[in-house]
Amino acid sequence: MISNPTPQRELRGHMPQRPTPRAATTGEHHAQLAGRLTVRDRWLARMLHEHKVFTTSQIVELCYPTMRAANHRLLDLFKWRVVDRFQPFVSSGTAPMHYVLDVAGAVALAYEEGLDPRRLGYRHEDAIGIAHSLRLAHTVGVNGFFTALVALSRQADACGRLTAWWSELRCGRLFGDMVRPDAYGRWHEDSHQIEFFLEFDFGTEDLGRLASKLYGYEKLANATGITTPVLVWLPSNRRETGARRALAGALAQLDRPALVPVATSAADLTSVAHAGSPAVRRWLPVVDRPAHAPGRLRLAELVQVWPQLETLATQFSPLPQAPQSPATELTAPKPLPPTPSNTWQGRR
Repeated sequence: MISNPTPQRELRGHMPQRPTPRAATTGEHHAQLAGRLTVRDRWLARMLHEHKVFTTSQIVELCYPTMRAANHRLLDLFKWRVVDRFQPFVSSGTAPMHYVLDVAGAVALAYEEGLDPRRLGYRHEDAIGIAHSLRLAHTVGVNGFFTALVALSRQADACGRLTAWWSELRCGRLFGDMVRPDAYGRWHEDSHQIEFFLEFDFGTEDLGRLASKLYGYEKLANATGITTPVLVWLPSNRRETGARRALAGALAQLDRPALVPVATSAADLTSVAHAGSPAVRRWLPVVDRPAHAPGRLRLAELVQVWPQLETLATQFSPLPQAPQSPATELTAPKPLPPTPSNTWQGRR
């Protein structure tokens, strides 16, 4: 469930942990892991490599049935050096445990891809260094947006499915010369499919600067010939009101505003059911809407407002692919975990 994450200003560094015995990252240990890691463990390692950090509750949303099952398995993975963890110190209450990829997990991932681990681009200092990053809260907030969609996709009666999720770093490698979205996603529900870029606003950025990003999105649409909506997630309804004025002004200045469909939503909405889900009726397009679509819309309903979007449920829009280096670049992992039938029986 996504909500307003802990603001960065309330994070006060790394909370020391009680020591837990951990395995040494030797060749013998890596060999032993071959018989211990499940398909789900390896998928989680890929997700951590792509998206950098998840809290315990986000990992439950991603791939575990209960918090207890997740804690049991994550403790094993921590002891085996597949994942590392830290707990930020907060001014009030207790922060959740945060998990990143550790050395043994990176080595297993590299050899699974047929790569030299030294060429994977992984450094443990960089991975655990996010504990002190001034962008930690933002990264956790962006990831929470998508883990909420994954959790919705995993429900037995789910009517929607998250079919793609790219990190900010991957988006930067692909589109960074024009725009740097916080993430890219693709949501499929009923007969509708919508691709989108996410701008996750914490309320600390100047609204003029936020709105100016639309010029880059117009440039990207002109270059690729693909119209991709921009979803702006804001911390409060008050902030959303101001942002919509700034965004509308920026759209009016574009040469081809139809190339940049924009919709906004606020984290503190209480007038919608299941307000913690990004897929529910919470999105407000920054356009004049037709009479049959008043008020806020579901994520999948946005395509009805923007007829210029070509949304075929079985078609993948050919977003441009940057040249990949086989030595360092991994393909984006599937956003949904392996099915239970693909995991080893008897494992947590």
